[in-house]
Amino acid sequence: MPLRLAYLGVTNAFALLRLLPLSDRDKDTEILALRHQITLLERQLGDARPRFSPSDRAFLAALLHRLPADALRRLRLLVRPETVLRWHRDLLARSHAARSRPRRPGRPRTVRSIRLLVLRLTRENPTWGYRRIHGELLVLGIKVAASTVWQILKDTGIDPAPQRTATTWSAFLRSQAEALLACDFFETSTLSGTRQYVLAVIEHTSRRIRVLGTTARPAASWVTQAARNLVMDLEDSGEHARFMIRDRDGKYPALFDAVLADAGIQVVLSGVRIPRMNAIMERWIHSCRRELLDRTLIWNQQHLLHALREYEHFYNNLWGVRTLHWDAELRRFCSLASEAGS
Repeated sequence: MPLRLAYLGVTNAFALLRLLPLSDRDKDTEILALRHQITLLERQLGDARPRFSPSDRAFLAALLHRLPADALRRLRLLVRPETVLRWHRDLLARSHAARSRPRRPGRPRTVRSIRLLVLRLTRENPTWGYRRIHGELLVLGIKVAASTVWQILKDTGIDPAPQRTATTWSAFLRSQAEALLACDFFETSTLSGTRQYVLAVIEHTSRRIRVLGTTARPAASWVTQAARNLVMDLEDSGEHARFMIRDRDGKYPALFDAVLADAGIQVVLSGVRIPRMNAIMERWIHSCRRELLDRTLIWNQQHLLHALREYEHFYNNLWGVRTLHWDAELRRFCSLASEAGS
């Protein structure tokens, strides 16, 4: 549009220069000829209306806006005088909006030094909320709105203080890793199409896996007995678990939680459809599917249980604890190296 408007302005400026040497009689003759051509054009168009481009509207509005309304009504135009006046109002409104539009949409960004100070206060005082930080900024003579502090924290991905003061799920898992168990059901099918349900438990601290069993019908009695077997196995191995993470699957009866509670193990339910809250167990299930079940033709339940026992032994002794073992060996090596250097 700007190029088109400039083109119209230049061409009409040359047209104005062409009119200067003409006499009034010649100009009147040209005006009558133009009026007749407009009448002929209107007669040929009939009910159809000519379409004006935005540049044509802007040029006509700028050219005719100085004429009074009576003079506009006497002109022979393809549009009504009110339309030309409306075009002029729209042109002024768009021009004013363009001048008033900020360089960047939205509220202006806060000074970088203030943002860094807010993030530093948040990092050094994790229990402070945005209102407390806002108050500390006022004490330092920095005047910003409390909503600005809140927006800085939000843009950085930091939650407000009421959520930060509460224990997050990841912090809970890290602090209770040595006392955490997690269990889950997963499905597979035999060659005959029989669906089998596998119940497994994993220890967070050692990544040791326990396959509690497999069944075609996970009845309440079977799941409860699996819980009893797990408790006896933990007692025999001297493990002291305090929490069991599981989902809200209806396969777990109330007796399952009761058996664990009698052994001092509290059941912690994950959120609805949030498998990441039981990510360690879900990752093992994914590994079991990818490395075993997707590569093996399972004949029956006995064959499935045998394959799972073999994979359990492989995972517990070779694969699952390999990374933890390497980390322990690396820490021991670094300790010996530092002692030798001193």
